[in-house]
Amino acid sequence: MITYLKGTIKYKNKGYMVLDVHDVGYRIFVLPQLLEKAKVESEMELYTYQYVSEDKVELYGFRNISELEFFEQLIQISGIGPKSALGVMNQATVEDIKRAIIHGDSSMLIRVSGIGKKTAERIILELKNKIDISDKENKEFLQESGFQEDADALDGLVSLGYSLREARDAIKHIPKEAKTVEEKVKASLKILGKK
Repeated sequence: MITYLKGTIKYKNKGYMVLDVHDVGYRIFVLPQLLEKAKVESEMELYTYQYVSEDKVELYGFRNISELEFFEQLIQISGIGPKSALGVMNQATVEDIKRAIIHGDSSMLIRVSGIGKKTAERIILELKNKIDISDKENKEFLQESGFQEDADALDGLVSLGYSLREARDAIKHIPKEAKTVEEKVKASLKILGKK
């Protein structure tokens, strides 16, 4: 099983890159945000998961062990394949997704293309007790107000015509003073208006 590669990016396309490791090119599927930052002819290290099915062998690459381990947890769930798992991981940081799972918030997962309410609930049910977030992180999360308000503000921005990615990026940058859904939407609109 190939679990780590270090080499030079020779090519990138939608959803994957080709990594040259000692004159052997590996096609590796990666998260869009990683692909966006990657530059052809630059060096990259990836922790990888080798997916083997009846008709194909694919590599999936991640910047750190935490992402790789979470990906492995997701694909163990019935009905979640590697592409769906990448889709889930593309919606927010691994830490945010873990927190949502721990607190039973399926709204973040439901927004993923191809993930319905039942699948989101299955992810929560199967991973809730397997996810490891330190007590400190968990207490900080519980002290933070606005997790549900963020989800509602996200829905509001998407209904106004913004893409899910634009809405998420804006919500990540709103001031902490914005507590209500209305305040979060207004602050997000100001951020989006500057772009």
